[in-house]
Amino acid sequence: MKFDTPAGMNAIDQARVVGKPFDRIDGPLKTTGRAPYAYERHDITTNPAYGHVVGAGIAKGRIRNLKTDRAKAAPGVLAVVTADTAGDVGKGDNNTARLLGGPEIQHYHQAIAVVVAETFEQARSAAQLIEVDYVRAEGAFDLADEKDRAKLPSPKEASRHGDFEGVFAAAPVTLDATYTTPDQSHAMMEPHATMAAWQGDRLTLWTSNQMIAWGKGEVAKIFGLKPENVRLDSPYIGGGFGGKLFVRADAVMAALGSRAIGGRAVKVALQRPLIANNTTHRPATIQRIRIGAERDGRITAIAHESWSGDLEGGGTETATQQTKLIYAGANRMTAQKLAVLDLPEGNAMRAPGEAPGLMALEIAMDEMAEKLGMDPVEFRIVNDTQVDPEKPERQFSSRPFIACLTTGAERFGWSQRRSTPASVRDGRWLIGMGMAAGLRNNLLMKSAARVRLNSDGVVIVETDMTDIGTGTYTILAQTAAETMGVGLDKVVVRLGDSDFPAAAGSGGQWGANNSTSGVYAACMKLREQVVEKLGYGSDATFADGRVTSGAQSAALASAARDGTLTAEDHIEYGDLDKTYQQSTFAGHFVEVGVDGITGEVRVRRMVAACAAGRILNPKTARSQVIGAMTMGVGAALMEELAVDKRLGFFVNHDLAGYEVPVHADIPHQEVIFIDELDDKSSPMKAKGVGELGLCGVGAAIANAIYNATGVRVRDYPITLDKHLDRLPDIA
Repeated sequence: MKFDTPAGMNAIDQARVVGKPFDRIDGPLKTTGRAPYAYERHDITTNPAYGHVVGAGIAKGRIRNLKTDRAKAAPGVLAVVTADTAGDVGKGDNNTARLLGGPEIQHYHQAIAVVVAETFEQARSAAQLIEVDYVRAEGAFDLADEKDRAKLPSPKEASRHGDFEGVFAAAPVTLDATYTTPDQSHAMMEPHATMAAWQGDRLTLWTSNQMIAWGKGEVAKIFGLKPENVRLDSPYIGGGFGGKLFVRADAVMAALGSRAIGGRAVKVALQRPLIANNTTHRPATIQRIRIGAERDGRITAIAHESWSGDLEGGGTETATQQTKLIYAGANRMTAQKLAVLDLPEGNAMRAPGEAPGLMALEIAMDEMAEKLGMDPVEFRIVNDTQVDPEKPERQFSSRPFIACLTTGAERFGWSQRRSTPASVRDGRWLIGMGMAAGLRNNLLMKSAARVRLNSDGVVIVETDMTDIGTGTYTILAQTAAETMGVGLDKVVVRLGDSDFPAAAGSGGQWGANNSTSGVYAACMKLREQVVEKLGYGSDATFADGRVTSGAQSAALASAARDGTLTAEDHIEYGDLDKTYQQSTFAGHFVEVGVDGITGEVRVRRMVAACAAGRILNPKTARSQVIGAMTMGVGAALMEELAVDKRLGFFVNHDLAGYEVPVHADIPHQEVIFIDELDDKSSPMKAKGVGELGLCGVGAAIANAIYNATGVRVRDYPITLDKHLDRLPDIA
């Protein structure tokens, strides 16, 4: 199905099933422990071997000597695989560094060996017996030190419109400030894990991966296989946040281990320190923001420059991308520079770009509002735009940005906020309110599905789309039920298998809109078969398990009386996303308390008002938003990978040292969805909301802390040591 004109009325607009807050259909499996995750695929084999990965002990250099004799002789050991014994192992297009290192080492904890044994304990114990002699090389590990050597990776990383410098210099009110965000870890609950097995030259990976089609292609390239000889299976994924977009060392090392022992299944889970140092992380940024405005609050000049680091050949953290779109202003400049660092690979983490970018931009907007003597919500409303500021001829497909701000403000009680900082107290607590705007773009990707109708009237959906805890099973079932006119009890959804048609995958908040559109396209093709089989006209309607055309009516199941009907199709897009800027919007509001003696920050309540097209399931969407809001609390107050700048690794590489929010840190969270159908996005008229809930939260907390204390902190996370010595006196 080609989507190249705005969607008119269609089967989804019936909204009998789509748009309703159904419970997740995978919920019972997960709450009873029956959902098969990658490391627990007892349905595959009852006798897997276990692999334990050894990570490099230096950040840069080479291995001079690697001795495995003692490990090979240890009890239960079946094989030890290193670069010397692995054979040809290529590098995938989506990996900056090789997933098997040696003799050259590109980053700390790069995988250099896997020990395979009969039990996990035997493999782990034997791994300690491997002796490695390294030649350490000097590396670059400090973004601030390398900032002046950073370069634009390509011309597209910078943009200019109008005369920023001239207009900024002449503006009556200006701001020029620098903000920093730290390296962050995905810290998902389920580690990177894979069970691998070979049958001849065919490799199967039962793995935890967000993007099955991407992963299949990468594995084929790494091992020099035909793509049809690779199968990935990921029916359940315990969190990814971008860290499982690409194949990582667990998959490669499990496959190498299996090949070394004759194809027997081998399971590998990366230990927690390797998740921080071996896989990917959100890179740190240094961001300079300059804003010039007239005294009435209209922005006349805005510039946003960002510096981030990655390994040679890596990419930038795209922290300036929202600044191109969110506010008006004719004179603009953005630039993203990359420093080469010898730290582990930086890559996508939930809402890459906008999450750290808005942490800076939305503090800057508050600082400007104070300089102008304006309410922060009013200042943002004054600078709303209905067109792409860099391409004024290009309108937004839908932009209820002001509705997000005003609705959120009203529900939160923003009018009760005192604009004078440090003027509200509750005993020893300083109380403050803050807000920030959010923006995340709507991304369109081809997505396919196969649907079957059997003689029992059951609709079976098959697609390699993944569910990373987001409710994909449920919204795909709702889409099929709505389109085919049946209840959810008549739909079966099968996901995550690369033998199924290739879907958009989970990432970039593109999964829901695109994968449901793919299922819709396949169901519409199945409807054509049903109508033809029944001999009905094109006016046929599907509802309540029946198909009706004029005076004729028959059970849907009767169309498959002679055998199962099968249809396969995909959604692909024309140029609507080029003609119209497609984005999602949010208004985030937060109240905090800051202990006036200790400096401790406690978030007291949070409100998010989101506009993201049709909300396919308000219950699962709310779960996505409150999860993102929780991540925003972590980013604002505690999350930071501490870099050992001498040896080049993340020191706090486990959940004891890398702090994330727990239940006690999270107060009441309210989520409001603004009514919106975006007919230029897809036949579903949806967008995506899973990352929008994070965009702006950190700045809203930072702004609330300022309102509570009068202390402006521009360096995240906002730990108590950064404002303790500047807090107002407690009488």
